[in-house]
Amino acid sequence: MTRGRADVNPKKRLITWIIVLVFCCGCFYAYTRSRGSSALEYGSKSLRKFGSSYWRGDEDNTDTSTKHEEDADDGFIPKSFPVCDDRHSEIIPCLDRNLIYQTRLKLDLSVMEHYERHCPLPEKRYNCLIPPPPGYRVPIKWPKSRDQIWKANIPHTHLATEKSDQNWMVVKGDKVVFPGGGTHFHYGADKYLASMANMLNFPKNSMNNEGNVRTVFDAGCGVASFGGYLLAYDILTMSLAPNDVHENQIQFALERGIPAYLGVLGTKRLPYPSRSFELAHCSRCRIDWLQRNGILLLELDRILRPGGYFAYSSPEAYAQDEEDLRIFRAMSAFVERMCWKIAVKRDQTVIWVKPLTNDCYMQREPGTQPPMCRSDDDPDLVWGVPMEACITPYSNQVHRSKGSALAPWPARLTTPPPRLADLGYSDDMFIKDTELWQRRVEHYWTVSGQNLESDTFRNVMDMKANLGSFAAALSNKEVWVMNVVPEDGPNTLKIVYDRGLLGSVHNWCESYSTYPRTYDLIHAWTVFSDIERRGCSIVDLLLEMDRILRPKGYIIYNDKRSIAEVIKKYLGALHWESVAISDSQLVEQDEDDVVFIIQKKMWLTSESLKDSE
Repeated sequence: MTRGRADVNPKKRLITWIIVLVFCCGCFYAYTRSRGSSALEYGSKSLRKFGSSYWRGDEDNTDTSTKHEEDADDGFIPKSFPVCDDRHSEIIPCLDRNLIYQTRLKLDLSVMEHYERHCPLPEKRYNCLIPPPPGYRVPIKWPKSRDQIWKANIPHTHLATEKSDQNWMVVKGDKVVFPGGGTHFHYGADKYLASMANMLNFPKNSMNNEGNVRTVFDAGCGVASFGGYLLAYDILTMSLAPNDVHENQIQFALERGIPAYLGVLGTKRLPYPSRSFELAHCSRCRIDWLQRNGILLLELDRILRPGGYFAYSSPEAYAQDEEDLRIFRAMSAFVERMCWKIAVKRDQTVIWVKPLTNDCYMQREPGTQPPMCRSDDDPDLVWGVPMEACITPYSNQVHRSKGSALAPWPARLTTPPPRLADLGYSDDMFIKDTELWQRRVEHYWTVSGQNLESDTFRNVMDMKANLGSFAAALSNKEVWVMNVVPEDGPNTLKIVYDRGLLGSVHNWCESYSTYPRTYDLIHAWTVFSDIERRGCSIVDLLLEMDRILRPKGYIIYNDKRSIAEVIKKYLGALHWESVAISDSQLVEQDEDDVVFIIQKKMWLTSESLKDSE
């Protein structure tokens, strides 16, 4: 038996050596291939600086927030970033339920804390490119996109089945079609809107009320057909929904070219200033408005303008069973103490209206609940600020004016709003800023040549909007702009809303609350200088911009030349390409500033390529 074993051992050793040799050859091949520039391959040796997996392990404490000068000196500019696993093709880093499970956060599910923002620590951020889903195609152009999108771009059709009786969406071949229905308006948002305008006695049954209704907030918006159909009335709607069991509803909205934002009425204030919207809407939005002393109704009150409306279409507004009647009576009593009045109640909808002045608040009996907010409470301070169960009174200016004193749309866009005085800005500063950005945008288009054609983009993000003048300069184009105001700068977002535009507050050291591939054009004016000043990672910001930007989309960089030179070194790794670069001196900026226009290439993973064949 011993001799027999000795005869077998050489064969086993030979097989073992062959396996080891094949493995080593495979590793060498993978290494040499990684030094190429293909978008499908994982990173080169230099990527050890950034880690090699979606989540960096606890043992990897490499600091990726290195200043760009160090990047230029130490030779760690990668030739390619790794590609995230396909399961991360729709990752939203600060709204990632897997992160909540991994970090074992103790959250109160009853108040929707699990749908609020919870961002990974810097050492746990993704460091890879988000792949498009298999078969991804350049999105259908606006206005056709309002009614149909490519199914492959958002391969989730469960809502078509779940909401088949409500006409949310229908799958037809390689497209998803949106008939315009909703949970409450099965027969179309257009008919529902005409009925609502009629209820409010608006001229010509038009929801814009001769330009006096311009910005609308839709809570629990579904696939945003309500907001999509309001666009025909020159009304912009901030459609809001969480990343919940109806996941991808906001992704569908943005793919359609309709303004939308991932968020929830939970424990934190919404990222919008006070007095931002003329109308708030809830159509069977499944929100318990009476919870926690009515705190969610009071948050709506904060963001509604004087004389603003809350349109509520829900069984509680019309059903006759005991529980629905109880809820409606309690809700009616609560909003009455908030000084809201019923403007109209018909069929299955009730519409309340907010007062124009402080008169009603001053006439309430002492001790009436809910209380008035403290005098030192800033209703425009919103980033990470807990909601308050109190009523926000109007300023003396609003009280005297008996309203917001805003011009009707479209004059509102270029008329200096009264709240400029809150920031110490003059009307003349506002007008000059508007004129300056008109010239800058004209310069952008001149620099880009024929690249920025009118039909190449629909969803636009301005990463540092200031007064919203960049968006104002695009008003002659079929686009909408998400005007982002950094949370650490001047609180100018209220001016953006007072111009009839939309936006949100954000911290660019963190990921934005949107799905991948949701914006066609990103404008970055001095954002990188701000990030550098705060000590945050330029590389992280580049990866985040790549996540947000659609393939074939554009970036307009307007910032320091030195940072532009660093970004150039990352173009290949990000699969971006330079379109044009120009000095900014023509647009009244610092001598060191440049305008740099970049386009993101279309790239697919091997799995996507197989699916496309």
